[in-house]
Amino acid sequence: MERRKFFREALLLSATVAVECTTVGLNTLFKAAASKGLSYYVFVAYSYPLATLALLPLPLIFRNTTTVVPSFKFSILSRIILLSFIGVLSQIFGYTGIACSSPTLSSAISNLTPAFTFTLAILFSVIGAVVICVGFYAVLWGKANEEVANDDSGFASLGVRASSDNTTPLLQSVKVEDTDYKW
Repeated sequence: MERRKFFREALLLSATVAVECTTVGLNTLFKAAASKGLSYYVFVAYSYPLATLALLPLPLIFRNTTTVVPSFKFSILSRIILLSFIGVLSQIFGYTGIACSSPTLSSAISNLTPAFTFTLAILFSVIGAVVICVGFYAVLWGKANEEVANDDSGFASLGVRASSDNTTPLLQSVKVEDTDYKW
């Protein structure tokens, strides 16, 4: 069992190394071709059919008969088109950057992509939480102002009066009067 797990881990590691080596090789090949005048639009246009030919036999080789394939609908087609458009744009921007700098810089930046993704996810989740908290505070503040405007005496039936000072914060704008309530 341990041997099988080791071979599986070794296979995953070798696949990762192969992908990184292919990326670095492709970046170097593009820089060499771009220095001789090749347009990055042409390079992207040739790379997609070659990738299609390389990946086309894989579903036939690694066929799994137990999975259920979803029906091909317009929503799936539109998602495929959107993802391919994003992929083409990312390749064009990436090769434009390589044409302006070096393939070494591009390879280093591509290795930092997971770190950038993690940082942006943390940043946007914190910003989202702050926006939600500020939104709740604004709703509470608006509701309190609405109740004060509708009822001039505030919470007079409970012995509470609203502050007439508009500069006090929401949580300090309600003052309790001295009353003889027996609980």
